[in-house]
Amino acid sequence: MISMRKSLVLLGAAALMFAQPVLAQKKEAKLGWKLGAQAYSFNRFTLSEALDRIDSCKLQYVECYNGQTIGGGIDGKMDFKMDAAKRQQVKDLFKQKKKTLVAYGVVSPNGEEEWKQMFEFAKAMGIQIITSEPRLADLDALSRLADQYKIKVAFHDHPKPSHYWHPDSVLVNIQGRSKYLGACADIGHWVRSGLDPVECLQKLNGHVFSLHFKDLHEKSPKGHDVPWGTGVCNIPGVLAELKKQNFKGVFSAEYEYHWDRNWPEIAEGVKNVREMISKL
Repeated sequence: MISMRKSLVLLGAAALMFAQPVLAQKKEAKLGWKLGAQAYSFNRFTLSEALDRIDSCKLQYVECYNGQTIGGGIDGKMDFKMDAAKRQQVKDLFKQKKKTLVAYGVVSPNGEEEWKQMFEFAKAMGIQIITSEPRLADLDALSRLADQYKIKVAFHDHPKPSHYWHPDSVLVNIQGRSKYLGACADIGHWVRSGLDPVECLQKLNGHVFSLHFKDLHEKSPKGHDVPWGTGVCNIPGVLAELKKQNFKGVFSAEYEYHWDRNWPEIAEGVKNVREMISKL
């Protein structure tokens, strides 16, 4: 028979284990950090199913991508050209699933008219950040539209030879343009390109709007995703640098491995990172 003293110790330990994630999430909110997921992590599933998997990872915020089947009784795909009725159906789906749509991408509209459609969609859906690798020919128009709509556009870094693979390319192309143009820091792709993610963040200081948050099993173009904190991307150093910069924005888990059942690994990474955040 367990003694009263031992029972109290066990109950106290259980309460502490329960409290730690809650405290970590309060720390996230205080820092202005929004932990979420890029729905592309679940591209084998509908958006409706992806939202359920994101919920199982204890994440609130969502970055959608163009072309995912919506599901949940809604016909069609996520498309920034959808009509107003379909937009409302998608907003209702998010409300039903108790998730928050904050970002959309990676999308690169072709020309000013398509960019206007993208901004109108973002405005209607409450999207705060458009993740893009915009065409150089569109940058001046994009800058004007970003100022008009007051919606951020985050330049994303696919690995080299992608145009924006290096922070210097992002900086050159946002210089002298709208304050709403900045960077989506895909730290895994930086590592695949042979770059140090902390040094990249330091270069972009003040211009990072969001992250595609990854950890990789090795420093090479073939590095695949592993749970945050278990790989080579120096997650503690990245978090410390973001805090130092007073970063406020979205962390989108983008897990491009074990596609058919990756959410337990994402959840493991979320737990690891929340432990790190609680110690910052």
